[in-house]
Amino acid sequence: MDPQKKHFDTIIIGSGPGGEGASIQLAKAGKSVAVVEKSYQVGGGCTHSGTIPSKAFIEIVGQSTEIKNSRLIDRGSHHFKVTASDLFAGVREVIDRQVREREGFYERNDVEVLEGYARFIDPHSVEITDGSGSPRLFTADNFVIATGSHPYHPDDIDFNHPRIVDSDTVLQISDLPATITVYGAGVVGCEYASAFKDLGVKVNLVNTRERLLEFLDEEISNALSYHMRDEKGVLVRQNEEYERVEVTSDAVVLHLKTGKIIKSEMLLWANGRSGNSSGMGLEAIGIDVDHRGNIAVNDVYQTIVPHVYAVGDIVGFPNLASAAYDQGRFAGTHIAEGHCEEHLVKDIPTGIYTSPEISCLGRTEQELTEQRVPYEVGHSFFRHLARGQITDHKVGMLKLLFHRETLEILGIHCFGHNAAEILHIGQAIMAQPKPHNNVKYFINTTFNYPTMAEAYRVAALNGYNRL
Repeated sequence: MDPQKKHFDTIIIGSGPGGEGASIQLAKAGKSVAVVEKSYQVGGGCTHSGTIPSKAFIEIVGQSTEIKNSRLIDRGSHHFKVTASDLFAGVREVIDRQVREREGFYERNDVEVLEGYARFIDPHSVEITDGSGSPRLFTADNFVIATGSHPYHPDDIDFNHPRIVDSDTVLQISDLPATITVYGAGVVGCEYASAFKDLGVKVNLVNTRERLLEFLDEEISNALSYHMRDEKGVLVRQNEEYERVEVTSDAVVLHLKTGKIIKSEMLLWANGRSGNSSGMGLEAIGIDVDHRGNIAVNDVYQTIVPHVYAVGDIVGFPNLASAAYDQGRFAGTHIAEGHCEEHLVKDIPTGIYTSPEISCLGRTEQELTEQRVPYEVGHSFFRHLARGQITDHKVGMLKLLFHRETLEILGIHCFGHNAAEILHIGQAIMAQPKPHNNVKYFINTTFNYPTMAEAYRVAALNGYNRL
């Protein structure tokens, strides 16, 4: 072998959740591992432009909202205002902490971090080019592609204009706009629309589908729509598509195909993502990508080239940081041991950080009806819970779907404060084998009082009493 080439058991391209999961798993198995990261800091898009900064931003906005709405504040005399610099300083602090933690993971496990862009030269070699422009050649027995994704950009929209941002650049703005139009009402669009509205920004939310977040249980989706429109005052346009975007000296004008025109100070484009696969030389080793830049893999995350794996957003669904980490671990196990008995769980929890939050697991009422499954519904409304009244988080509900005969929990749907946390109580029971996955667990369990967890007992009784 060329002495200038450095060889590893596995080279992982990308240091986001998928890359981290694979690298740590392989390092624990005694393999020599290198992680390639295009940035000078580890963490990938999840840490620097996606999950961590967006959720930090949303949390800080939520804290400011709680201060403004506190029972102890005289709303007639108190003036509380948050600036963009206040918000983004808090976000930066969280990102820096996350980077330090992740750097520690790699250092403690002797994983070498290589800065630069990786491009395949042949099936076992990559060329890594850093900021100096000098390429270095590395070889490995195996590779894991964990390069993530980026916001989809239509060719006819000028994303270099300061009034047009996407989910990667929206947290780089210098001042908060008075009005913003969010195009795309998926998870990212709904989260940012909710957060900006809480900051006092006038928000237009343009949805390309018939209802918000159509994958949700319809009752939860409708609750979100009602809260967005009637409680927050977001102007929601359903089932619309853009025709063109016009930028003037003081505004962005969104022209819709229905003839509607929406004018605002800023446009946040939040309609779709594409895999980060271009420029990697995948064609040189026989790996194709689809129209969104995603790579096809089998059930152990191997591509068509067996020693090259892919995990995380680059493989498409479910496009969740939590799932990406597990995918990376499973790929690492398969590389180290030649097999992997663990697989991504069938029911993956979804957390949506709107205000209030949404979280769900399992099947919806619509799916159960279509599948002709005999089910019953149990509700618990947060306004009726003592803890909800004490904390003044009265908006929302917990909804349990369970089989009428076996009492097996089939779906959990939560809308309200801390929904993403509350869901995991039910997840622990739902994941149990029969007969332990049983709605009566919540009826017969003593919950601390007062807590939001008590919603499970209330919802279980509400449904069970209908049998």
